[in-house]
Amino acid sequence: MHPRPRTVWQALSARGYLLSPWPWRAVAYLVTGAVAGAATLVGLVAALAAGGVLAVVLVGLPLLVLTALAGLPVARLERHRLRLIDRVPAPDRPLRQPPATGPWPWLSTRLGERATWRELGHALLFAVLLWPLDALAVAFALAAPLALTATPLLMATAGGEEAKVLKQWTVTTWPAACGVAVLGLALLALGAYALGLAAGARAELARALVGAPRAGGPEDRVVELTRSRVRLVDAFEAERRRIERDLHDGAQQRLVALTMALGLARLDAPPGPLADQLAKAHGEAGRALEELRELIHGIHPKVLADYGLPAAVADAADRSAVPVDVALELPGRLPQAVEAAAYFVVREALANVGRHSGAGRAEISGGHRDGRLVLRIRDDGRGGADAAVGSGLTGLADRVSVLDGRLSLSSPPGGPTLLSVEIPCEWTERFA
Repeated sequence: MHPRPRTVWQALSARGYLLSPWPWRAVAYLVTGAVAGAATLVGLVAALAAGGVLAVVLVGLPLLVLTALAGLPVARLERHRLRLIDRVPAPDRPLRQPPATGPWPWLSTRLGERATWRELGHALLFAVLLWPLDALAVAFALAAPLALTATPLLMATAGGEEAKVLKQWTVTTWPAACGVAVLGLALLALGAYALGLAAGARAELARALVGAPRAGGPEDRVVELTRSRVRLVDAFEAERRRIERDLHDGAQQRLVALTMALGLARLDAPPGPLADQLAKAHGEAGRALEELRELIHGIHPKVLADYGLPAAVADAADRSAVPVDVALELPGRLPQAVEAAAYFVVREALANVGRHSGAGRAEISGGHRDGRLVLRIRDDGRGGADAAVGSGLTGLADRVSVLDGRLSLSSPPGGPTLLSVEIPCEWTERFA
């Protein structure tokens, strides 16, 4: 049993194409393309004319700006029309969320997307060139063969004396009329294949222009790969929090109990070698407890999970070997992956400042602006830092890039050093 054709290309190479619905679907795609293209042409001309006339009084300027968005509805219509000759759905292009509510943020976001201008180019091409080609394809591949096939009917309506074929030559006998009709049927069959080829080529061009790739194609695989990387980051953060919780509630509590027991035993033991050994064991247990607490804090600080990024950054600044001024304004919580990535960038940057910069002071500033978390870590050290040479920032830059963010380092010789982080994100919780 042959698989059911999913596209017009598969149907063309399958048996029974002429008896299948695919020729009719190809005709419907091209005919609706001709109608939609003509309507698009009229709409664009009317909008441009009205905007140009009214531009002298500034009323037409908004209309001209909105005309630049004409490609969005045309592209969406094209993606729906593609279902006529392709059973694989052509999904709508995901739109980037504006940083704020209101018409101006939405308009600036749409105008700033490359796909918006590509779809406008498709609308212009559709209105000027593509729809006439659709109409010509249907006319030559369908209308002319049908006119030839109808020659006997035309001759019968003329009293059986003569019939005008395509207004070019005259047929005066019935055998000639029937021969022309047979020729028309043959051309009609060839025209059905030609329409399938034209519709298939037209659809591939539309897919390339309106950005609706075939499911399972390279772009889909890139999108899925990006999503899988984000899922891995989320899973990694969840695992870090689980390890931190298990160490905090398990091993740390046992060490605390052991340290207390050794301390009590040390108090009860009489002076001598045993008391000295207990004191030594008590000191080692205390140091092990401190190291475990530092380890837990490095895996995933509890202050980050409980109180958010500003509190965690302030805690990291307090632990820094170099005095740090913090000016971070975040009146709410951000996604966990964003907070974790930003925190570990800050911690690694402060560690580098303490180890390599020779700085006397550092500063952390930033906030949430235009839909992005912005962080700046600056120090007054000697400069000359390189993120690719043992700084530990390379892995963090990869981690930030997974979140569609950007990490940049400016560190000229002599300083100062400035590390910048930008991560697009939205609030998960806003504080009053």
